[in-house]
Amino acid sequence: MTLRQGPRSRVTGGTRVCAVIGDPIAHSLSPAIHNAAFKSLGMDLVYVAFRVRAKELPAAIKGMKALGVLGINVTMPHKSHILPLLDRLEKHAKDIGAVNTVVSKNREYCGYNTDGEAATAALEELGSITGRKAVLLGAGGAASSIVYQLSMQAGALTVLNRTRSKASHLAAKARKWGRISVESHALTKANCRREVKRADLLINTLPVDIFPAFGDLLTQEQLIRPDMLIMDANYRPKTDFIAKANFTGAKATDGLEMLVRQAALSFKLWTGTEPPIDVMRDAAIEARAQQ
Repeated sequence: MTLRQGPRSRVTGGTRVCAVIGDPIAHSLSPAIHNAAFKSLGMDLVYVAFRVRAKELPAAIKGMKALGVLGINVTMPHKSHILPLLDRLEKHAKDIGAVNTVVSKNREYCGYNTDGEAATAALEELGSITGRKAVLLGAGGAASSIVYQLSMQAGALTVLNRTRSKASHLAAKARKWGRISVESHALTKANCRREVKRADLLINTLPVDIFPAFGDLLTQEQLIRPDMLIMDANYRPKTDFIAKANFTGAKATDGLEMLVRQAALSFKLWTGTEPPIDVMRDAAIEARAQQ
């Protein structure tokens, strides 16, 4: 397949389509990120966002396959529900039980999960995560992907979640994946305070309406230290937690870099070409600022 067609100024009959599906989806930065990348490399590709309701997912996947959509990013609430609709699953996606990237190969749709790899790549821009004592807040879909990667690299892991049973289930999977020391507890302020005190890697995957209470606790009680690496997986954080963490000397980032890294991994899976990651990052920053 030849994807390089010279600088693309318009969509033609030969233009291939990539897409992101979710509900809601209008807020997505992914079209800006990918279209900037395609344009910078002169690829005859276009990336669009489709709102797909849960009941419409089977029909949507069938239709996109019939239309020859080259690649799909999958976001909430479809990451797990899409699994039985695909022809094949890459091992990571099968183990995690969620897909965020679909690739068209030989008329089949293959599912991948790159969220965890993207998160660890973003963290390693700050420093090595190997051997660190990690605390993860949350146990949802994004958390599972991140735990998969942490189980291979971190020295120990504690999962804190509002629903203790979900934290326990994720911890059990982490032990199976990486055979590291893993604990799980209910997400309370007391547990958060205790676990963060003895950690040097903190990752938040809680929703933007839940995390502020815990972020405020960590900064007000000076539990963030200069030796820590910190990531809030939200790319639209509603607090100044990251800024306050950086002020203490800790190395901290929000979820924008994770989003960019995830986009770069999808781009390479779809095109076989090294992604222009600086272009993608600049596009993400600009698009977020305009929203």
